[in-house]
Amino acid sequence: MSSAQTSKSALIIIDVQQSFTQMPFWTTDDVSAFQSALLKLEQGCRARQVPVVHIFHCGTSGAFAPASGFVQPLAWLPGEPAVRFDKHTHNAFTDTGLDLWLRRRGIQKLIITGIRTEQCCETTARVGSDLGYNVDFVTEATLTFPMTHAGSGVTFSAQDIKTHTELVLQDRFARIVDVQTCLTDLMA
Repeated sequence: MSSAQTSKSALIIIDVQQSFTQMPFWTTDDVSAFQSALLKLEQGCRARQVPVVHIFHCGTSGAFAPASGFVQPLAWLPGEPAVRFDKHTHNAFTDTGLDLWLRRRGIQKLIITGIRTEQCCETTARVGSDLGYNVDFVTEATLTFPMTHAGSGVTFSAQDIKTHTELVLQDRFARIVDVQTCLTDLMA
């Protein structure tokens, strides 16, 4: 991808915020691998002049309320994104101004990362695709947590959830890629 084509991509980092550390389901089991993958991707995108966009979820109460003080990046997430948007829904587009910001810059491809794989990351990928963007979903640079199905009592691991997300997104809403493939494609 040429320099002009690279600038038509944007890295979207969703909900990598302190709020999650206050949740009862928070576990650090996969954080190290997630952090390593996300930082490699973020650094690679910056080196290729791909704009980095931070999205933060703001709720009305608890750790996701702005007044809580937790709607801030996790300590290891580099600051100074090209832009920050606060969202109130599961996707990064509804009522945020993200779509307008991307279109004014000629962005055509979204690189999706962040917390939670199956919620805000997946939903943003679906909406982005429906809006006409090409979407790269970098699963290794997403984080989620085990969940128990209320009806059956079956607990699904974080990896089970990530695998399901890849299944439902692939060739419908996104291209599933790893960090290295994403960065290599930005240089091609």
